Amino acid sequence: MKVLVACEFSGVVRDAFLRRGHDAVSCDLLPTENPGPHVQGDVLPLLDQEWDLMIAHPPCTYLCSSGLHWNKRRPERAALTEEALQFVLTLLLARIPRIALENPIGCISTRHRKPDQIIHPWQFGEDASKATCLWLRNLPLLVPTNILPGGRKARRANQTASGQNKLGPSPERAMERARTYTGIAEAMAEQWGGL
Repeated sequence: MKVLVACEFSGVVRDAFLRRGHDAVSCDLLPTENPGPHVQGDVLPLLDQEWDLMIAHPPCTYLCSSGLHWNKRRPERAALTEEALQFVLTLLLARIPRIALENPIGCISTRHRKPDQIIHPWQFGEDASKATCLWLRNLPLLVPTNILPGGRKARRANQTASGQNKLGPSPERAMERARTYTGIAEAMAEQWGGL
């Protein structure tokens, strides 16, 4: 399978597909953290190439619910949300037979459509909570592979006692939060790579 992993600098999803023998390439404005097939730059020119599957992780800074309240106070942010939504739609409408786009809960759900599925890392063997929406085209829902005890009520290793994310403000916070958990990447490669 020829797989494009859009907006991924970590290489986690790309490498899960590579391990299963697929021709997988990641693309991001940032260099890859893990050596492997990676295009550093804009993903849009790559959308016209022949791909069997694209898994896209567009930046969520201006799309996720946790930041949208700033749009009323800072009009320039509202314009950036519109640009981000246009980018998401361009990815979703690409001429690629199978597409998965992931993002946190946010305005894609209200401005485009509801996600096909919402997953958490703890459903895939990771001691972490992070609601992740999936918008899918010609792909089945991801089946949880290793549900950890406690379900959604359990406090996970990445949470404070009140349920907030433990990562404090820092220049690296967005990058740390953007990484796909290995358990989810492995499930994507295992379940979608065999189609």
